[in-house]
Amino acid sequence: MRFPRQLASAVFSPLPVSRSRAIAVSERLAAATTLTSSLEYLTQHKERETGGFNDWNVVKDGQAGAAPLTRRLLDAVSGRRSTTALHVARAAVSAGMLLPGSSRWRGAGNLFLGASTALLYPRHRYGTDGSDQVSTLVQSATAVARLSGNTAVQDAALWYVALQGNLSYVVSGWVKLLGDSWRDASALPGVMRTRTYGCEPAFRIARKYPVPARYLTHGVLALECLFPAAYLFGGRLARPVIASAGAFHLANGFAMGLGRFVTSFVAMHPAVAYTSAPGSHPAVAGRDDRMLKVVGGALAAAAASAGATAVQRRLRVREGWPTSAHVTTRAGNRLQYEIMAHGRADKPFVVFCAGLGTTSEQWSWITESLARGTEYGVLTYARAGYAGSEYRSTAPYRLTESVDDLVDLVENVVPEGRTVLLVGHSLGGELCRRAAVRLGDRTHGVAYLDSAHPMELNRSDQQSKSAKLLPDSLNIMDWSLRLGLGALIARPDWLGQLPQNYQERAFAQFADARAWKAARREWAAVEEDFRGHDGELEAIDAHALVVSAQQTTDRDPEQLLMHNELGTAHQGEGNRVESVVVEGADHGELLMSSEHGLRVASRIAEFLDATTEGDGDGPPQERNGVKGTAQGRKR
Repeated sequence: MRFPRQLASAVFSPLPVSRSRAIAVSERLAAATTLTSSLEYLTQHKERETGGFNDWNVVKDGQAGAAPLTRRLLDAVSGRRSTTALHVARAAVSAGMLLPGSSRWRGAGNLFLGASTALLYPRHRYGTDGSDQVSTLVQSATAVARLSGNTAVQDAALWYVALQGNLSYVVSGWVKLLGDSWRDASALPGVMRTRTYGCEPAFRIARKYPVPARYLTHGVLALECLFPAAYLFGGRLARPVIASAGAFHLANGFAMGLGRFVTSFVAMHPAVAYTSAPGSHPAVAGRDDRMLKVVGGALAAAAASAGATAVQRRLRVREGWPTSAHVTTRAGNRLQYEIMAHGRADKPFVVFCAGLGTTSEQWSWITESLARGTEYGVLTYARAGYAGSEYRSTAPYRLTESVDDLVDLVENVVPEGRTVLLVGHSLGGELCRRAAVRLGDRTHGVAYLDSAHPMELNRSDQQSKSAKLLPDSLNIMDWSLRLGLGALIARPDWLGQLPQNYQERAFAQFADARAWKAARREWAAVEEDFRGHDGELEAIDAHALVVSAQQTTDRDPEQLLMHNELGTAHQGEGNRVESVVVEGADHGELLMSSEHGLRVASRIAEFLDATTEGDGDGPPQERNGVKGTAQGRKR
């Protein structure tokens, strides 16, 4: 019994590392990462030449939005000679950092290596990975520790590295946990079979022995999610946790070719060992732990601020516009809608149905243009769960529920006797198609804007592959926002394309967990419905306008064929069917870009004029100069 006790004591005991030792080991491991990195870039110089993967003449376009001084600095270090000279200097300094010593000059070396890595990051934008970022983090902290000489500052720097190390594992683990592939253990063989990071022998072993591969996958997941367990029980779990993490990186370096990850991430482990040891241990005597309290206080303040931000956004999302109204559908859902224009009593209403994860604000260029410049009624709404609409149904969600909601909206809100042109983007197009059948004579027509097709997951390889990745993305957004991380979310580029008065409300909806929860619910039903579709499209006795984004059809020609089929389903006596491809537009820009959105609005107006010719006695309103009409609501 003596040996097992000794073994358990050796394994489950703190890993005491002194302050000076932790700094020394961390900076040398980070220097090894930088040395390897610069030697790799020096030997792969062809990638930086004209036409190469990191040709600066192309890569620098990614810095177009940077400040002029920043762009000039990057240009100065991105020439062939200057980049080579900088890497040679980095290699020399890194090699020197591997030598024995503990002088403050090593702080200057760490500072140079960290700063140069950050400076070269845009230069090597393609191919730069997390190892360079981690080495910059470690070198910045060890530079502060070396240059200061104050033990309190050194301890703060080591706590910073340790906390960042814990964060890197925990975030990675919990993000993986949201993906089906890690929960069902298909991630490991899936990665091992890829061309970029794959390893054929490892893939064959994982496929031959699925049970051990499943345990290994779940073990990695547990290690990352529970990495802070190294601090439990007075640091008694530090040895197995740090050893497991080191073995994990060694395996990645061997199987996936991520050699730099070994030295870069392991460079954070000495700080974890130093900070996880109990303060009473002689090796860490006098350790200053105030940094932990400061971080805890900052996190509490950040959490309170994030909560307040989330509440403010939720209130903005749910209140709608001053003219918003509500209707309750047969499923019990409470839909928020806006009548932007009533139009002439003898003209159709244009009803807009958004795509997956989007709301009516993203239609603003089109809806404002039609509301201000035509005689037609304009109605927008948010599906159940989005914006101010409430999802109250108790039955399992199916796409037919959203179709029922749309039909109920039309029958309860659009004045009796007036027909409707249903306009749907993406998934909204398919919902409009199904609602048009149900509405019968009330359907004047359907306008499909880069619409979904019920057979797209079965006929389009691209759509099928994208569909498999979408649930993980929706899960990550949903749970991240539920956990209050919306305060950290970046404003998407498309937001700046919308009219100014719509941007804040659109962003509030984008950063609200309700929208992503609704998108998850809808996507699960879409995938089940589309993959089981028999391929037949019901005939619709109404007009049809089919608008496709050029980038969509160029990327996947099968989409154009399916879009044409949507129009064909409307062919019948007296029905007008038009198809148009909007040059230069992509799936989202079709709505959100002022250029493309106003073109689409004009095309919808022309289509309505052509299909309602002779209706009413009033003169048509002038539509010259449509550009610039969508300036946002003044309510």
